[in-house]
Amino acid sequence: MYIEGKNAVVSAIKNQKTINKILVDKNFSSRKDEIISLARQNKIKIEFLPRNILDKKSQTSHHQGYIAESVDFEYSSIDDILSKAKSRNEAPFIVILDCIQDPHNFGAIIRSCECAGVHGIIIQKDRQVQVNETVIKTSAGAVSNMLISRVTNLKEAIKKLQDNDVWIYGTDASGENVYNSSCNQSIALIIGSEGDGIRKTILDKCDKVLSLEMKGTVNSLNASVACGVFLFEILRQRSLK
Repeated sequence: MYIEGKNAVVSAIKNQKTINKILVDKNFSSRKDEIISLARQNKIKIEFLPRNILDKKSQTSHHQGYIAESVDFEYSSIDDILSKAKSRNEAPFIVILDCIQDPHNFGAIIRSCECAGVHGIIIQKDRQVQVNETVIKTSAGAVSNMLISRVTNLKEAIKKLQDNDVWIYGTDASGENVYNSSCNQSIALIIGSEGDGIRKTILDKCDKVLSLEMKGTVNSLNASVACGVFLFEILRQRSLK
């Protein structure tokens, strides 16, 4: 797997991801460079290459002169996520993604989750984009700080969370306005797919459904934008607790 772009590569090194080597634009070899310095400190092999060679290797076309060759992304378990919350003495704050297909949306959601203090993200193995080069790049390095659990069945994952006293909050236009709701307890927020939202079979498993008030003629937001709005309202409420 390739990790591309300055912020993503720096984050991967600092978070001790397994990196085989880093490909760097050869024009950077003679200047003071954070990534080159970090790579040498961590004894990571550096290979200086012409820009056109990096362009050919790039999966995102936005490498900024840095490509790290890493092992495949290591997924975590739901127990890992719950343990992370416990270790911080915080009520679990989790995001569940139901069939997000766009890697740019996924990457942006990871970035928002990391900024909002989410303990982990749960995705399904099927009908969901997985962590890939585009997701890593779009997350601007946030993926290195985020636990992501990949499960076979979302309904079973929801049941496990409920058994651990985590409230499941869906997001749908039919729900209660998030600004009028209490969201300062242990919570897992479900974000549905870009086109269809949360599947009915998943929505039926929710303890509560939340919505955002819309004032414009367009009645929906991009999935990653909506996720960010929900997350920071929940964070605001949790901060007041």
